Amino acid sequence: MVKLDEHPTVRHVREEFQRTAAVAWSTPLDADWLRHLCLEAGADDVGVVEINRPELAKDRQDILACFPHTKSLIGLVCRMNREPIRSPSRSVANLEFHHAGDRMNDVARAVVTALEAHGVRAMNPSMGFPMEMDRFPGRIWVVSHKLVAVAAGLGQMGIHRNVIHPKFGSFIVLGTVLIDATMSSYDKSLDYNPCVECKLCVAACPTGAIGADGHFNFSACYTHNYREFMSGFTNWVEQIASSRSAWEYRAKVSDAESASMWQSLSFGANYKAAYCLSVCPAGEEVIAPYLDSPKRHMEEVVKPLQHKPETIYVVAGSDAESHVARRFPEKTLKRVGNGLRPQSIAQFLAGLPNTFQREQAAGLDATYHFTFTGAETRQATVTIRDKTIRVESGHVGRPQLRVVADSRAWLRFIRKEGSLVWALLTRRIRLKGVPKLLMAFGKCFPS
Repeated sequence: MVKLDEHPTVRHVREEFQRTAAVAWSTPLDADWLRHLCLEAGADDVGVVEINRPELAKDRQDILACFPHTKSLIGLVCRMNREPIRSPSRSVANLEFHHAGDRMNDVARAVVTALEAHGVRAMNPSMGFPMEMDRFPGRIWVVSHKLVAVAAGLGQMGIHRNVIHPKFGSFIVLGTVLIDATMSSYDKSLDYNPCVECKLCVAACPTGAIGADGHFNFSACYTHNYREFMSGFTNWVEQIASSRSAWEYRAKVSDAESASMWQSLSFGANYKAAYCLSVCPAGEEVIAPYLDSPKRHMEEVVKPLQHKPETIYVVAGSDAESHVARRFPEKTLKRVGNGLRPQSIAQFLAGLPNTFQREQAAGLDATYHFTFTGAETRQATVTIRDKTIRVESGHVGRPQLRVVADSRAWLRFIRKEGSLVWALLTRRIRLKGVPKLLMAFGKCFPS
Protein backbone atom coordinates (compact mmCIF):
# COMPACT_ATOMS: atom_id res chain seq x y z
CA MET A 1 0.00 0.00 0.00
CA VAL A 2 1.45 3.36 -1.11
CA LYS A 3 1.66 6.00 1.58
CA LEU A 4 -0.02 9.27 0.64
CA ASP A 5 3.19 11.26 1.19
CA GLU A 6 5.04 8.99 -1.23
CA HIS A 7 2.42 9.00 -4.00
CA PRO A 8 3.87 10.48 -7.24
CA THR A 9 0.96 12.92 -7.62
CA VAL A 10 1.33 14.20 -4.07
CA ARG A 11 5.09 14.59 -4.39
CA HIS A 12 4.76 16.42 -7.71
CA VAL A 13 2.12 18.84 -6.41
CA ARG A 14 4.10 19.65 -3.28
CA GLU A 15 7.30 20.22 -5.25
CA GLU A 16 5.44 22.44 -7.72
CA PHE A 17 3.82 24.41 -4.91
CA GLN A 18 7.18 25.03 -3.23
CA ARG A 19 8.66 26.10 -6.56
CA THR A 20 5.93 28.64 -7.35
CA ALA A 21 4.76 29.64 -3.86
CA ALA A 22 6.80 32.82 -3.70
CA VAL A 23 5.22 34.14 -6.90
CA ALA A 24 1.90 32.34 -6.97
CA TRP A 25 0.48 32.70 -3.51
CA SER A 26 1.11 35.71 -1.42
CA THR A 27 -1.31 37.15 1.06
CA PRO A 28 -2.34 39.79 0.47
CA LEU A 29 -2.28 39.69 -3.33
CA ASP A 30 -0.76 42.70 -5.01
CA ALA A 31 -3.61 44.90 -6.27
CA ASP A 32 -1.68 46.23 -9.27
CA TRP A 33 -0.76 42.69 -10.32
CA LEU A 34 -4.39 41.60 -10.13
CA ARG A 35 -5.59 44.61 -12.08
CA HIS A 36 -3.05 43.90 -14.83
CA LEU A 37 -4.16 40.25 -14.91
CA CYS A 38 -7.81 41.26 -15.42
CA LEU A 39 -7.02 43.81 -18.12
CA GLU A 40 -4.88 41.24 -19.92
CA ALA A 41 -7.85 38.86 -19.79
CA GLY A 42 -9.92 41.42 -21.71
CA ALA A 43 -11.66 43.58 -19.09
CA ASP A 44 -11.96 47.30 -19.81
CA ASP A 45 -11.95 48.29 -16.13
CA VAL A 46 -11.46 46.57 -12.78
CA GLY A 47 -12.21 47.25 -9.13
CA VAL A 48 -11.83 45.11 -6.02
CA VAL A 49 -13.74 45.12 -2.72
CA GLU A 50 -13.51 43.09 0.46
CA ILE A 51 -16.33 40.70 1.38
CA ASN A 52 -17.03 42.64 4.57
CA ARG A 53 -17.69 45.92 2.75
CA PRO A 54 -20.95 47.34 4.25
CA GLU A 55 -22.41 47.94 0.78
CA LEU A 56 -22.47 44.16 0.21
CA ALA A 57 -24.32 43.33 3.43
CA LYS A 58 -27.57 42.20 1.82
CA ASP A 59 -25.71 39.96 -0.66
CA ARG A 60 -23.07 38.56 1.68
CA GLN A 61 -24.96 35.50 2.91
CA ASP A 62 -25.79 34.37 -0.63
CA ILE A 63 -22.25 34.99 -1.85
CA LEU A 64 -20.77 32.91 0.92
CA ALA A 65 -23.37 30.18 0.40
CA CYS A 66 -22.13 29.87 -3.19
CA PHE A 67 -18.40 30.22 -2.43
CA PRO A 68 -17.66 30.07 1.31
CA HIS A 69 -14.00 30.94 0.74
CA THR A 70 -14.76 34.42 -0.61
CA LYS A 71 -12.52 37.08 0.88
CA SER A 72 -12.55 39.60 -1.96
CA LEU A 73 -14.67 40.34 -5.02
CA ILE A 74 -13.36 41.56 -8.35
CA GLY A 75 -15.74 43.83 -10.23
CA LEU A 76 -15.25 43.74 -14.00
CA VAL A 77 -16.45 46.08 -16.76
CA CYS A 78 -16.62 45.38 -20.48
CA ARG A 79 -17.61 48.11 -22.92
CA MET A 80 -20.46 47.81 -25.37
CA ASN A 81 -20.54 49.47 -28.78
CA ARG A 82 -22.87 52.45 -28.58
CA GLU A 83 -24.43 52.72 -32.01
CA PRO A 84 -25.87 49.19 -32.10
CA ILE A 85 -27.51 49.74 -28.71
CA ARG A 86 -29.07 52.98 -29.98
CA SER A 87 -30.58 51.40 -33.08
CA PRO A 88 -34.40 51.25 -33.36
CA SER A 89 -33.79 47.82 -34.94
CA ARG A 90 -33.72 45.87 -31.71
CA SER A 91 -32.17 42.80 -33.34
CA VAL A 92 -29.05 44.93 -33.80
CA ALA A 93 -29.14 46.10 -30.18
CA ASN A 94 -29.71 42.62 -28.83
CA LEU A 95 -26.87 41.16 -30.87
CA GLU A 96 -24.59 43.62 -29.10
CA PHE A 97 -26.09 42.78 -25.69
CA HIS A 98 -25.59 39.05 -26.27
CA HIS A 99 -22.03 39.31 -27.60
CA ALA A 100 -20.98 41.72 -24.86
CA GLY A 101 -22.43 39.36 -22.27
CA ASP A 102 -20.61 36.39 -23.78
CA ARG A 103 -17.40 38.39 -23.80
CA MET A 104 -17.82 39.24 -20.11
CA ASN A 105 -18.33 35.58 -19.20
CA ASP A 106 -15.21 34.70 -21.23
CA VAL A 107 -13.20 37.42 -19.47
CA ALA A 108 -14.35 36.35 -16.00
CA ARG A 109 -13.57 32.71 -16.80
CA ALA A 110 -10.12 33.67 -18.08
CA VAL A 111 -9.45 35.55 -14.82
CA VAL A 112 -10.46 32.50 -12.80
CA THR A 113 -8.25 30.27 -14.96
CA ALA A 114 -5.26 32.58 -14.47
CA LEU A 115 -5.84 32.81 -10.72
CA GLU A 116 -6.14 29.04 -10.38
CA ALA A 117 -2.82 28.70 -12.24
CA HIS A 118 -1.33 30.89 -9.53
CA GLY A 119 -2.83 28.83 -6.73
CA VAL A 120 -5.71 31.18 -5.89
CA ARG A 121 -9.18 29.70 -5.59
CA ALA A 122 -11.74 31.73 -7.54
CA MET A 123 -15.24 31.50 -8.99
CA ASN A 124 -17.09 33.50 -11.66
CA PRO A 125 -20.90 33.65 -11.38
CA SER A 126 -22.72 34.26 -14.65
CA MET A 127 -22.91 37.80 -16.04
CA GLY A 128 -26.63 37.29 -16.63
CA PHE A 129 -28.17 33.97 -17.53
CA PRO A 130 -28.11 31.11 -16.60
CA MET A 131 -29.25 31.82 -13.06
CA GLU A 132 -30.68 29.85 -10.13
CA MET A 133 -34.15 29.34 -11.58
CA ASP A 134 -35.14 26.88 -8.86
CA ARG A 135 -35.48 29.97 -6.65
CA PHE A 136 -37.70 31.89 -9.11
CA PRO A 137 -39.51 34.25 -8.60
CA GLY A 138 -37.27 35.00 -5.65
CA ARG A 139 -33.59 35.86 -5.72
CA ILE A 140 -32.23 34.00 -8.75
CA TRP A 141 -28.79 35.65 -8.94
CA VAL A 142 -25.68 34.58 -7.04
CA VAL A 143 -24.25 38.08 -6.66
CA SER A 144 -25.52 41.51 -7.64
CA HIS A 145 -22.91 42.81 -10.07
CA LYS A 146 -24.30 46.34 -9.70
CA LEU A 147 -23.67 46.39 -5.95
CA VAL A 148 -20.10 45.17 -6.45
CA ALA A 149 -19.41 47.63 -9.28
CA VAL A 150 -20.63 50.63 -7.28
CA ALA A 151 -18.71 49.59 -4.17
CA ALA A 152 -15.57 49.04 -6.28
CA GLY A 153 -15.66 52.53 -7.81
CA LEU A 154 -16.69 51.39 -11.30
CA GLY A 155 -19.65 53.76 -11.46
CA GLN A 156 -22.80 54.92 -9.73
CA MET A 157 -26.46 54.09 -10.26
CA GLY A 158 -28.25 56.46 -12.60
CA ILE A 159 -31.90 57.43 -12.44
CA HIS A 160 -32.51 54.56 -14.88
CA ARG A 161 -31.26 52.05 -12.27
CA ASN A 162 -28.20 51.05 -14.28
CA VAL A 163 -24.57 51.59 -13.35
CA ILE A 164 -23.00 54.52 -15.21
CA HIS A 165 -19.24 54.18 -15.65
CA PRO A 166 -17.37 57.51 -15.41
CA LYS A 167 -15.72 56.93 -18.80
CA PHE A 168 -17.86 54.46 -20.75
CA GLY A 169 -21.22 55.68 -19.45
CA SER A 170 -24.18 53.29 -19.52
CA PHE A 171 -22.76 51.25 -22.40
CA ILE A 172 -21.24 48.52 -20.27
CA VAL A 173 -21.86 45.02 -18.98
CA LEU A 174 -20.75 43.93 -15.52
CA GLY A 175 -19.24 40.79 -14.07
CA THR A 176 -17.85 39.60 -10.75
CA VAL A 177 -15.17 37.11 -9.69
CA LEU A 178 -15.14 35.77 -6.12
CA ILE A 179 -11.65 35.02 -4.81
CA ASP A 180 -10.15 33.31 -1.79
CA ALA A 181 -7.54 35.99 -1.09
CA THR A 182 -7.15 39.36 0.53
CA MET A 183 -5.65 42.30 -1.36
CA SER A 184 -2.84 44.76 -0.72
CA SER A 185 -5.39 47.53 -1.25
CA TYR A 186 -9.06 47.90 -2.13
CA ASP A 187 -11.00 50.34 -4.25
CA LYS A 188 -13.51 52.86 -2.95
CA SER A 189 -16.77 54.04 -4.48
CA LEU A 190 -16.84 57.14 -6.68
CA ASP A 191 -17.31 60.42 -4.84
CA TYR A 192 -19.68 61.71 -7.56
CA ASN A 193 -22.39 60.33 -9.85
CA PRO A 194 -21.71 60.39 -13.62
CA CYS A 195 -25.49 60.68 -14.19
CA VAL A 196 -26.20 64.20 -15.50
CA GLU A 197 -29.93 63.92 -14.68
CA CYS A 198 -30.96 64.90 -18.21
CA LYS A 199 -34.09 62.71 -17.79
CA LEU A 200 -33.81 61.39 -21.34
CA CYS A 201 -34.29 57.88 -19.96
CA VAL A 202 -37.59 59.09 -18.51
CA ALA A 203 -38.63 60.48 -21.90
CA ALA A 204 -37.65 57.37 -23.85
CA CYS A 205 -38.99 54.60 -21.59
CA PRO A 206 -42.05 53.24 -23.42
CA THR A 207 -43.75 51.97 -20.25
CA GLY A 208 -43.18 54.96 -17.95
CA ALA A 209 -41.18 52.75 -15.59
CA ILE A 210 -38.72 55.56 -14.81
CA GLY A 211 -40.20 58.53 -12.99
CA ALA A 212 -38.78 62.04 -13.24
CA ASP A 213 -38.82 62.11 -9.44
CA GLY A 214 -36.64 58.99 -9.21
CA HIS A 215 -39.48 56.50 -8.74
CA PHE A 216 -39.04 53.16 -10.51
CA ASN A 217 -41.95 50.93 -11.52
CA PHE A 218 -40.35 47.48 -11.54
CA SER A 219 -43.47 45.72 -12.80
CA ALA A 220 -43.80 48.03 -15.82
CA CYS A 221 -40.20 47.47 -16.89
CA TYR A 222 -40.25 43.75 -16.18
CA THR A 223 -43.54 43.02 -17.95
CA HIS A 224 -42.49 44.62 -21.24
CA ASN A 225 -38.70 44.56 -21.50
CA TYR A 226 -38.43 40.98 -20.23
CA ARG A 227 -41.43 39.62 -22.13
CA GLU A 228 -39.34 36.76 -23.55
CA PHE A 229 -37.70 35.96 -20.23
CA MET A 230 -38.96 34.11 -17.17
CA SER A 231 -42.52 35.15 -16.28
CA GLY A 232 -43.27 36.46 -19.76
CA PHE A 233 -42.28 33.10 -21.17
CA THR A 234 -44.43 31.18 -18.68
CA ASN A 235 -47.34 33.48 -19.50
CA TRP A 236 -46.88 32.63 -23.19
CA VAL A 237 -46.80 28.90 -22.40
CA GLU A 238 -50.06 29.28 -20.47
CA GLN A 239 -51.60 30.98 -23.51
CA ILE A 240 -50.72 27.90 -25.51
CA ALA A 241 -52.06 25.54 -22.85
CA SER A 242 -55.33 27.41 -22.48
CA SER A 243 -56.03 27.57 -26.23
CA ARG A 244 -58.50 24.96 -27.47
CA SER A 245 -57.41 25.29 -31.08
CA ALA A 246 -54.85 26.90 -33.35
CA TRP A 247 -57.43 29.56 -34.20
CA GLU A 248 -57.89 30.47 -30.55
CA TYR A 249 -54.11 30.63 -30.04
CA ARG A 250 -53.74 32.95 -33.05
CA ALA A 251 -56.36 35.26 -31.56
CA LYS A 252 -54.14 35.59 -28.49
CA VAL A 253 -50.67 35.53 -30.03
CA SER A 254 -49.67 36.99 -33.39
CA ASP A 255 -47.43 35.14 -35.84
CA ALA A 256 -44.74 37.75 -35.18
CA GLU A 257 -44.88 37.07 -31.43
CA SER A 258 -44.65 33.31 -31.97
CA ALA A 259 -41.67 33.81 -34.29
CA SER A 260 -40.04 36.08 -31.70
CA MET A 261 -40.42 33.39 -29.04
CA TRP A 262 -38.86 30.87 -31.43
CA GLN A 263 -35.97 33.27 -31.91
CA SER A 264 -35.54 33.66 -28.15
CA LEU A 265 -35.37 29.88 -27.74
CA SER A 266 -32.97 29.46 -30.66
CA PHE A 267 -30.61 32.40 -30.25
CA GLY A 268 -31.31 34.01 -26.88
CA ALA A 269 -34.12 36.03 -25.36
CA ASN A 270 -34.33 39.60 -26.63
CA TYR A 271 -34.88 42.72 -24.58
CA LYS A 272 -37.91 44.57 -25.91
CA ALA A 273 -36.61 48.03 -25.09
CA ALA A 274 -33.64 48.98 -22.87
CA TYR A 275 -34.08 52.46 -24.35
CA CYS A 276 -32.87 53.94 -21.08
CA LEU A 277 -29.35 52.78 -21.98
CA SER A 278 -29.70 53.77 -25.63
CA VAL A 279 -30.37 57.45 -24.97
CA CYS A 280 -28.09 58.01 -21.96
CA PRO A 281 -25.40 60.64 -22.79
CA ALA A 282 -23.39 60.25 -19.57
CA GLY A 283 -19.72 59.24 -19.47
CA GLU A 284 -16.51 60.95 -20.61
CA GLU A 285 -16.35 58.97 -23.87
CA VAL A 286 -20.04 59.45 -24.60
CA ILE A 287 -21.13 62.94 -23.64
CA ALA A 288 -19.33 65.18 -26.17
CA PRO A 289 -21.94 64.95 -29.00
CA TYR A 290 -24.72 65.65 -26.50
CA LEU A 291 -22.90 68.70 -25.14
CA ASP A 292 -22.31 69.89 -28.69
CA SER A 293 -26.01 69.69 -29.54
CA PRO A 294 -28.65 68.32 -27.17
CA LYS A 295 -31.23 68.99 -29.88
CA ARG A 296 -29.39 66.80 -32.41
CA HIS A 297 -29.05 64.04 -29.79
CA MET A 298 -32.79 64.23 -29.23
CA GLU A 299 -33.55 64.06 -32.97
CA GLU A 300 -31.06 61.33 -33.84
CA VAL A 301 -31.18 59.08 -30.78
CA VAL A 302 -34.26 59.69 -28.64
CA LYS A 303 -37.09 60.40 -31.08
CA PRO A 304 -36.52 57.35 -33.34
CA LEU A 305 -37.12 55.16 -30.28
CA GLN A 306 -40.07 57.21 -29.05
CA HIS A 307 -41.79 57.02 -32.45
CA LYS A 308 -40.94 53.39 -33.22
CA PRO A 309 -44.14 51.45 -34.02
CA GLU A 310 -44.13 48.46 -31.68
CA THR A 311 -46.17 46.40 -29.27
CA ILE A 312 -45.89 47.39 -25.61
CA TYR A 313 -46.79 44.68 -23.11
CA VAL A 314 -48.66 45.89 -20.04
CA VAL A 315 -50.70 44.48 -17.18
CA ALA A 316 -54.37 45.47 -17.33
CA GLY A 317 -55.13 48.23 -14.86
CA SER A 318 -51.47 49.13 -14.38
CA ASP A 319 -49.82 52.53 -14.45
CA ALA A 320 -47.96 51.42 -17.58
CA GLU A 321 -51.23 50.86 -19.46
CA SER A 322 -52.43 54.41 -18.85
CA HIS A 323 -48.95 55.83 -19.54
CA VAL A 324 -48.62 54.21 -22.95
CA ALA A 325 -52.14 55.22 -23.99
CA ARG A 326 -51.44 58.82 -22.99
CA ARG A 327 -47.80 59.22 -24.01
CA PHE A 328 -47.32 56.88 -26.97
CA PRO A 329 -50.61 56.54 -28.85
CA GLU A 330 -48.74 55.35 -31.96
CA LYS A 331 -47.59 52.22 -30.13
CA THR A 332 -49.82 49.15 -29.75
CA LEU A 333 -50.91 48.14 -26.26
CA LYS A 334 -51.18 44.46 -25.43
CA ARG A 335 -52.47 43.27 -22.06
CA VAL A 336 -50.62 40.31 -20.57
CA GLY A 337 -50.00 38.85 -17.12
CA ASN A 338 -46.68 39.61 -15.46
CA GLY A 339 -46.49 36.02 -14.17
CA LEU A 340 -45.04 37.10 -10.82
CA ARG A 341 -46.68 34.47 -8.63
CA PRO A 342 -45.21 34.24 -5.11
CA GLN A 343 -44.39 30.79 -3.83
CA SER A 344 -44.39 31.81 -0.17
CA ILE A 345 -45.69 34.51 2.15
CA ALA A 346 -42.13 35.81 2.44
CA GLN A 347 -42.01 36.25 -1.34
CA PHE A 348 -45.46 37.86 -1.35
CA LEU A 349 -44.42 40.49 1.20
CA ALA A 350 -40.99 41.09 -0.36
CA GLY A 351 -42.56 41.52 -3.79
CA LEU A 352 -45.20 44.09 -2.85
CA PRO A 353 -42.98 47.16 -3.44
CA ASN A 354 -41.99 45.78 -6.86
CA THR A 355 -45.55 45.33 -8.11
CA PHE A 356 -47.04 48.40 -6.41
CA GLN A 357 -48.70 50.84 -8.84
CA ARG A 358 -48.64 54.27 -7.26
CA GLU A 359 -51.14 55.91 -9.60
CA GLN A 360 -53.66 53.15 -8.87
CA ALA A 361 -53.15 53.95 -5.18
CA ALA A 362 -54.07 57.62 -5.59
CA GLY A 363 -56.36 58.70 -2.76
CA LEU A 364 -55.84 55.54 -0.71
CA ASP A 365 -54.76 56.06 2.89
CA ALA A 366 -54.90 52.77 4.77
CA THR A 367 -52.98 50.52 7.12
CA TYR A 368 -53.38 46.75 6.80
CA HIS A 369 -52.49 44.20 9.44
CA PHE A 370 -51.84 40.73 8.03
CA THR A 371 -51.70 37.59 10.18
CA PHE A 372 -50.77 34.44 8.31
CA THR A 373 -51.33 31.04 9.88
CA GLY A 374 -50.88 27.40 8.94
CA ALA A 375 -47.88 26.23 6.95
CA GLU A 376 -46.20 29.64 7.12
CA THR A 377 -46.81 31.91 10.10
CA ARG A 378 -46.10 35.63 9.76
CA GLN A 379 -47.36 39.00 10.91
CA ALA A 380 -46.90 42.08 8.75
CA THR A 381 -48.11 45.64 8.33
CA VAL A 382 -48.65 47.24 4.94
CA THR A 383 -49.23 50.99 4.85
CA ILE A 384 -50.33 52.70 1.63
CA ARG A 385 -50.39 56.48 1.85
CA ASP A 386 -49.64 59.38 -0.51
CA LYS A 387 -49.04 56.92 -3.37
CA THR A 388 -46.27 55.17 -1.43
CA ILE A 389 -46.05 51.76 0.21
CA ARG A 390 -44.30 50.59 3.36
CA VAL A 391 -44.06 46.94 4.40
CA GLU A 392 -43.05 46.20 7.99
CA SER A 393 -42.64 43.06 10.02
CA GLY A 394 -45.14 42.64 12.85
CA HIS A 395 -48.21 44.72 13.59
CA VAL A 396 -47.49 48.44 13.65
CA GLY A 397 -49.98 51.23 14.23
CA ARG A 398 -53.76 51.13 14.07
CA PRO A 399 -55.14 49.28 11.03
CA GLN A 400 -58.22 50.07 8.97
CA LEU A 401 -58.34 46.41 7.90
CA ARG A 402 -57.17 43.24 9.61
CA VAL A 403 -56.63 40.16 7.46
CA VAL A 404 -56.19 36.76 9.11
CA ALA A 405 -55.48 34.10 6.52
CA ASP A 406 -54.29 30.55 6.17
CA SER A 407 -51.03 31.01 4.26
CA ARG A 408 -51.84 28.45 1.58
CA ALA A 409 -55.32 29.84 1.02
CA TRP A 410 -53.93 33.35 0.70
CA LEU A 411 -51.30 32.30 -1.82
CA ARG A 412 -53.93 30.48 -3.87
CA PHE A 413 -56.01 33.68 -3.89
CA ILE A 414 -53.03 35.86 -4.84
CA ARG A 415 -52.00 33.41 -7.58
CA LYS A 416 -55.60 33.38 -8.92
CA GLU A 417 -55.87 29.66 -8.26
CA GLY A 418 -58.64 29.87 -5.67
CA SER A 419 -61.83 31.80 -4.95
CA LEU A 420 -61.78 34.62 -2.41
CA VAL A 421 -65.49 34.07 -1.76
CA TRP A 422 -64.92 30.39 -0.96
CA ALA A 423 -61.96 31.25 1.28
CA LEU A 424 -64.14 33.76 3.15
CA LEU A 425 -67.05 31.32 3.48
CA THR A 426 -64.76 28.61 4.85
CA ARG A 427 -63.06 31.19 7.10
CA ARG A 428 -59.65 30.43 5.69
CA ILE A 429 -59.47 34.17 5.11
CA ARG A 430 -61.10 36.47 7.66
CA LEU A 431 -61.51 40.22 7.52
CA LYS A 432 -62.09 42.74 10.28
CA GLY A 433 -62.57 46.36 9.40
CA VAL A 434 -63.60 47.95 6.09
CA PRO A 435 -63.94 45.09 3.55
CA LYS A 436 -63.80 47.36 0.50
CA LEU A 437 -60.23 48.22 1.48
CA LEU A 438 -59.23 44.72 0.35
CA MET A 439 -60.44 45.58 -3.15
CA ALA A 440 -58.57 48.87 -2.99
CA PHE A 441 -55.47 46.92 -1.92
CA GLY A 442 -55.78 44.54 -4.88
CA LYS A 443 -56.13 47.45 -7.31
CA CYS A 444 -52.64 48.62 -6.31
CA PHE A 445 -51.10 45.30 -7.39
CA PRO A 446 -52.52 44.24 -10.78
CA SER A 447 -50.86 41.13 -12.16
